[in-house]
This record gives sequence, structure tokens and C-alpha cells, in this order.
Amino acid sequence: MKKCKLISLFLLRISLGWMFFYAGITKVLDPEWSAAGFLAHAKTFSGFYLWISESSFLPVINFLNEWGLLLIGLSLLSGTLVRLSSFFGAFLMILYYFPALDFPLVGEHSYIVDEHIIYAFALISLGLLGAGKIYGLDKKICEKIQDKCKWVC
Repeated sequence: MKKCKLISLFLLRISLGWMFFYAGITKVLDPEWSAAGFLAHAKTFSGFYLWISESSFLPVINFLNEWGLLLIGLSLLSGTLVRLSSFFGAFLMILYYFPALDFPLVGEHSYIVDEHIIYAFALISLGLLGAGKIYGLDKKICEKIQDKCKWVC
């Protein structure tokens, strides 16, 4: 791949990594933060999301959300296990998309596609293109575990 393409993938990985890391760390450090408000106002699958927001699953959802964002961010920033974290990040973005979807509108300013879909596709691209090997630790990790975990590399 040409150097400008490599640098573009690196910058995309770093910028998404920072966004995920910042979203995660601010939630982890805020003891008052909860996903309940977001879930309770879901427009699509509202019954399911409301049930989660009012159930005993909410602390688990909060924990997975906070630490998932933080760890996905760290993975992207360091270039470690990017294929795996890209998959989980894209899945998380799809989970964020549906509560905001009031088909065909998403939020106040989007029609069918919003930022969560763009993030999901960007993450999928990073994973498929092996962006963790570009100025990241995946290159070193994959040299060591190539035979055992091909799906990671």
C-alpha cells in the first residue's frame, strides 16, 4: 500500500480510537453516568430497550458500555487486536443506532444513515484492512500468534 494510504488508515484508526477512549473514560470516571436515559427514550425496539433500562441488567449494560468503549479506544490507539475490537466497536455502534432510529429519520438531522453507521463502516474497514499492523502493535503480536489465532490477525 502507498504511504499516503497507510497514513490515512493510521489517522482514521487513531481518531476513532481517541473518540472511543474519551467516550469510555468520561463514563468510567463519572459515578452518576447511566445508559438508562438513552435506553428509556428509544424509538425503535422501545419495549426491549425500556425493559433493559428498568431491569437488573442495567448495571451490566452500564459496565459493558463504559469499559467496552474504553477498551476499544485503547485497542485502536495502540493498534492492538484491532480486528477484534473493530468488530465489537461496529456491533456497539449498531446497538447505539437503533434507539435513535425513527424510520426513516435518525436523530434530528439524519435520514436513514447517521454517524453510528459511518463509525460502524469505518471500524469494519479498519478491521478488514488490518489497520493495527500500520504503526501499531498488531504486527508484533501477529508474528507471535499467527499459527494459533489467524482470525485475530
